[in-house]
Amino acid sequence: MATKMRLKRMGAKKRPFYRVVIADTRSPRDGRFIEEIGYYDPATSPATVNIDEEKALKWLASGAKPSDTVKTLLQKQGIIARFAEARK
Repeated sequence: MATKMRLKRMGAKKRPFYRVVIADTRSPRDGRFIEEIGYYDPATSPATVNIDEEKALKWLASGAKPSDTVKTLLQKQGIIARFAEARK
């Protein structure tokens, strides 16, 4: 089963709030997911990002591919750099 780290849209109309989830690549954007690993709130100033580092590293090691937006969030949190260090 191919897994992907991506955003699940939550919140009201014109007031988005996202959860960072691990999902099967075939499931829809806001559909079934395997595990929730954090959240992202772009409406606050500055944007709020909270991602569980241990879970993210575990899923990256298992082969989960992050979407472009999630990859940017992981880079800002420093998780991608730690994952690269661990692989060496």
